[in-house]
Amino acid sequence: MDSEKQKIHGKFQSLMALALKLDKAPRKFGTSHALSHSEIHMVEIIGNTEDLSVTDLGKLIGITKGGVSQGLKRLEKKGLTTKKPDPENMSRSIIYLTAKGNMAYWAHKHWHETMDGGFNLYLNELDPKKTEVIIDFLTRVEDFLVRRIESPE
Repeated sequence: MDSEKQKIHGKFQSLMALALKLDKAPRKFGTSHALSHSEIHMVEIIGNTEDLSVTDLGKLIGITKGGVSQGLKRLEKKGLTTKKPDPENMSRSIIYLTAKGNMAYWAHKHWHETMDGGFNLYLNELDPKKTEVIIDFLTRVEDFLVRRIESPE
């Protein structure tokens, strides 16, 4: 493997390790409760979407209704979400953020704006041909990771 390929491989390994570390580091986002990566992103989706049901949330996140229900139970225990019957369809419940949930939502949004600011500026100023290369590379990395996850060994 030549020097440039070794650098790419090293950066890839470093990114994977950092992503795992970030995913496991809960943050409070303006609340008294530590929120996991999956919890705050569930809060983010609920905050971004009106009239969201458990089924809708599962489709958006790509998990089962049971997985959504478990996540919502954790968020409800922390006082971040609540469910109310849909007035137009009583067999369905709509998920809402509480005041505390909204606080976490906005704190998370602010965190992204301050943490991502320089990165977004970089992406906005990037040459379109370089953007295509990056998208192609990330697509290939994503495909690689999916194959690794689905591989029996």
